[in-house]
Amino acid sequence: MSVSKIIANRDHTIVSCTPQDSVQLAAKLLADKKIGALPVMDGDGIAGIFSERDLLYCVARDGADVLGRAVGEVMTSPAITISEDTEVLNALSLMTRRRIRHLPVMDGQKMVGFVSIGDLVKYRMEMIEEEAQQMREYITTA
Repeated sequence: MSVSKIIANRDHTIVSCTPQDSVQLAAKLLADKKIGALPVMDGDGIAGIFSERDLLYCVARDGADVLGRAVGEVMTSPAITISEDTEVLNALSLMTRRRIRHLPVMDGQKMVGFVSIGDLVKYRMEMIEEEAQQMREYITTA
């Protein structure tokens, strides 16, 4: 199964910020929306990702003064991305190898989705449960 199945049934509004936004604004978005990361958009392109980890590391390193700085100074860049046709297991493997929790989903240069490791694990667990149910039904009817 490809990632396109996960993003197909979603509201396509993606919460994001720009490199010029303040770290404080980005942190407020993370808290208000109860999310772990934001894609950092530069026009239609993706400039990077600002995550809870980025916030933690920059505050630990530079103190509260960092809240007034621009997201572009502290974001993770370049963003690691996947395409819509990336298989879920391949996306999970990439996240594990690179130790990341969020991936922008791209259609060429345009971001069409943003998935978390939680999204992918949930989808995978639903597929495993569906397969198990089919096996139980097969066994009981055979």
